[in-house]
Amino acid sequence: MLSPITRESLMPLEVYARARNEFRARVIAHKKRRTVHLGGNITLIFEDELTIRYQIQEMLRIEKIFEDEGIEGELSAYNPLVPNGTNWKATMLLEYPDLEERKRVLPQLIGVEDRVWVSVEGFERVYAIADEDLERSNQDKTASVHFLRFELTAAIGSALAAGAGLAVGVDHPNCNVSITITDPAVKSSLLEDLHLQ
Repeated sequence: MLSPITRESLMPLEVYARARNEFRARVIAHKKRRTVHLGGNITLIFEDELTIRYQIQEMLRIEKIFEDEGIEGELSAYNPLVPNGTNWKATMLLEYPDLEERKRVLPQLIGVEDRVWVSVEGFERVYAIADEDLERSNQDKTASVHFLRFELTAAIGSALAAGAGLAVGVDHPNCNVSITITDPAVKSSLLEDLHLQ
């Protein structure tokens, strides 16, 4: 199991202020290898220690948090989003920039967060476990942001490491899309999250 991000491993605010531009550029480049677009309106960003560390550092900077209690609060909120070696964790964005379209579409996508899957060649689809921290949808519409966890077996990890194909998709009645991950950098980056023996 991977170690969580700790207070001691974070940069103090003044150090982060100096390092921010370089760190941010590194994270943006890293996220490109961890981002999957499902059609034109759904994006999955597969989180890892680096992406979540960046989120924590940014929250501490924006909120000017430097006291132990506040830092521990951010760590408690964000550490569960770091994969633990047996899973992938992703932020799911439903992106409809036009307000009217968003108002029309989000009610049609209730439950979409539970219909997102990953599939490694030769294995059954693994469906996301969504929003474990709190419910983000209601009876009228789904939220624009969801947090997903995909629990994977050692056999799936081994097959992926051996070169098996990887697909990602959604099979909601009002949104049915799937893509095969062909970019080796994306597959390699996701494989780094798995420590399945």
